[in-house]
Parts: sequence; C-alpha cells; structure tokens
Amino acid sequence: MKKLILAALATTALTTPVMAEEISEFRIGILGGENAQDRLNSNECLRAKTEELLGVETKLFAPADYNGVIQGLLGGTIDMAWLGASGYAKTYLSDPEAVEPVLVKVNVDGGYGYYSVGFARKDSGINALEDVKGKVFGFGDPNSTSGFLIPSIEIPQQTGSTMQSGEYFGEVKFTGGHEQTIVAVANGDIDAGVTWADGLGNWEDGYNSGALRKAVDAGLIDMNDLVQIWQSKPIPEGPVVLRKALPEDVKVKMTALMASMPAMDYDCYYSVAAGDSKGFQPITHEAYEVIIEARKLKSN
Repeated sequence: MKKLILAALATTALTTPVMAEEISEFRIGILGGENAQDRLNSNECLRAKTEELLGVETKLFAPADYNGVIQGLLGGTIDMAWLGASGYAKTYLSDPEAVEPVLVKVNVDGGYGYYSVGFARKDSGINALEDVKGKVFGFGDPNSTSGFLIPSIEIPQQTGSTMQSGEYFGEVKFTGGHEQTIVAVANGDIDAGVTWADGLGNWEDGYNSGALRKAVDAGLIDMNDLVQIWQSKPIPEGPVVLRKALPEDVKVKMTALMASMPAMDYDCYYSVAAGDSKGFQPITHEAYEVIIEARKLKSN
C-alpha cells in the first residue's frame, strides 16, 4: 500500500504544474556531521533535482551547528531539512506549528532505528566505558540525538555519575559535530567519543550507513584503527521535515521526490542518506513522542 501511495505522489509531483507565484525560492537546510563544503557537495544533486521539479531557485544551507538549521526552520528561512530526532523535538517544543515530519530513512533490514556508538583508538587501551574513566570524552552537538541527548541519558545510567567534567570522565568536550568527533578520536585529540551508525554491516566499513561510513567513504579514517566501546539502545531515525506554511502542492512534490530518489538516482540517494539503505517511508509526529519527552526531561 505504501508503495502505491508513494507512486501516486510521485506521479502527481512530476505532472502537476508548479504554481510559481506561491514560492519564489526553496531552501534546504543540512545538519552538521561533515564539514560545510562536504555537506554541500553531498546534497548538490538534491538541490538540482528540487530546482528542476519546483521551477524555482533552490539553495542549500549548511550552518555551523544543528541549531542554525533549527532556527532557520522556526524563522521560516529554511523550508526542508533532515533532522535528528532530538532536533525535531527541539523544533516541535519551540513551535508545534513550525514543521511537519513526512518521511524517515529505512535501513537495509527494514527498520528505521540507529544507534549512538562510543568508540576509541584501538591502540589506546580503551575497550569499554570503564576504561575512559578520568579521560577526555567527546560529544558532537548539544542538539544531536546520538551525539549528545541519548548518550547523556544512557551513559550516566551505566556509570552512576553525571556527564560533568571531573566526575566520571576527566573532561567532557563538545567537538561541534560527528565528523569532528571522529577525527578528534582518530587523531588522539580526545580519548573517546560518540557518533551515529545503523549498526548493520561490518565495523570495518563503518557499518552500512551513518557518520562512520561517511568518514570512511571520504578517506578520513581507517576503521581498523578504531574500536567500538559502547552502543546505545535503538534510537528512532530522525525525520525529513517540511515547513507547515509551505503550499500543499510543494509539500506533496518534495515528499514524492525524496521518496522516489532511490529508484530515480541511487547514487544521489546514497550521498544524501549517508550510505546504503532502502529509502524513505512515511512517518508521523507520534513516532517521536518518546524523544520529545526525553528532551523535556533534559531541559528541566
């Protein structure tokens, strides 16, 4: 049934004339995780397809941090983004009417979960969280689900201590994003950190998709130099969101474009989706209520 719905959406999107007077441009926000230029390069094919489909100038925005994308969505200067679950939670809690989740990435096993993964250099002697006690631990971005929210809840449950510097870990640092954490650990600038992965496939490849896979594909790391030391419980993959105020025909077209991308141009999809996966399927707000509650608890 979902395939039929998506096929119908795709047909509508590709045949319905664009009402150009409704929007004069379309703006896509890209979360951190890679350096800005790599993010722009990875999403250029999506930008070009969007511009062709909508018939208006399409721009990519790669702010320095997650909050830049969130504030753009809230302020109406960004029209679409693929958010993490925590980023969506923050956006929703700030303004429930700002965006609507429309699609979620589906893994090769048919699920849409992923993990926060703790890792260290293999030659560091660190093989578990217990070995990082008193050492330097890195998070990515305060608005990252896997790079902060979930590990900041689950790791203290395991260690019996808070994440404040000097309590369990000697120092806790924010690196700025997933790629920065990976490079910092690989270079020995921090002792261990967390990033995201689907947990499928081989560690040596950086798993099938996620920040580690992107770093491997970019030639930044050799996974044989790293070791996994921790893994979270499954986390719901974040949604592709659209501004609620967009014209309905634009929302239908963009939902259809994203959903049909694996069949239309898998190389583009691979680049946008950070590795191998099945594609995007419909998702609703209800899938993120647990993360929203977790975000509320962290803010109290």
